[in-house]
Amino acid sequence: MAPPPDDHETFSFSAELWMHDGPAAWFFVTVPGEISDVIDLLRPRTGPGFGSVRVRAQIGGTAWSTSVFPDTSRQAYVLPVKAAVRRSEAIDDGDVVAVTLTLAR
Repeated sequence: MAPPPDDHETFSFSAELWMHDGPAAWFFVTVPGEISDVIDLLRPRTGPGFGSVRVRAQIGGTAWSTSVFPDTSRQAYVLPVKAAVRRSEAIDDGDVVAVTLTLAR
């Protein structure tokens, strides 16, 4: 798989993987505030629901298409990390992971 393009719509950062407090075991990474601000400026004003933004995400050697979602309590976007990615990369709640996000066109 080719790496994401190196342009203004690709972001790399490290953040902690965390599990959502709720009935479902959803895991997320919080996109840093500065990057969330840029994503918010670049996002299409029409598109998927809930203010989500389509992205191509990569953690380690695993890449997948998904969306980031605005989280008003964190004042940032959050990236859901599905079980297949967590298994493939041997990561769990509390682990700090390196993430690359590319905004989908």
